[in-house]
Amino acid sequence: MLRNKLKEALKESMKTKDERSVSTVRLILAALKDRDITARGKGNVEGIPDDEILGLLQSMIKQRRESIALYEKGGRPELARQEAEEITVIERFLPAQMGEAEMTDAITTLIVELEAKNLKDMGRTMAALKERYAGKMDFAKASAMVKSHLA
Repeated sequence: MLRNKLKEALKESMKTKDERSVSTVRLILAALKDRDITARGKGNVEGIPDDEILGLLQSMIKQRRESIALYEKGGRPELARQEAEEITVIERFLPAQMGEAEMTDAITTLIVELEAKNLKDMGRTMAALKERYAGKMDFAKASAMVKSHLA
């Protein structure tokens, strides 16, 4: 379970005195706790499932990439480097990302399976992709690919 893997990574980072890993894993666990509290309010006592944790990690990476661009624009390379280091730590908890060819195959197969014909079917197609490939696929790229297939 991903939740246990995160807790173990925090312990290991503390033992090795890897400050970047410690602070990044703590950020992840804090965000996870926030999501768990929100889920409890909706009746889910066990917290969010692994696929939602993967989504959380991907959104954290996306935020950091946006921050890197802003820091580089603003002439703050040290902060950009810090964000890049955090991305490296977060990526350790994600499964291997699908390559371009794998994504194309998965999207094509799913479009045929769902009998998606036009852009009206895009929402349904993206929902199915997110359900099947959570954490394994860059959904920004996937969205553009689905759109080009359905257009």
